[in-house]
Amino acid sequence: MILSIRVIPKASRSLVKKEGDHLKVYLTRPACNGQANAQLVSLLSDYLHAKKYQIKIIKGHKAREKSVEINA
Repeated sequence: MILSIRVIPKASRSLVKKEGDHLKVYLTRPACNGQANAQLVSLLSDYLHAKKYQIKIIKGHKAREKSVEINA
């Protein structure tokens, strides 16, 4: 399954919201040195009840618009 995700780094709290056909994820970590991407994988694993190794960012490593693949 491939998800379209919009990421907002350096937010005041961590939150996952479903908006239309994509997810909007608020992250408290900054977007440097892969910190926001690591937190994104962690939040998605809790939200989707999947293991971290099953979640892979396939597009948008350095962008706010990301495509994430879930192998459940």
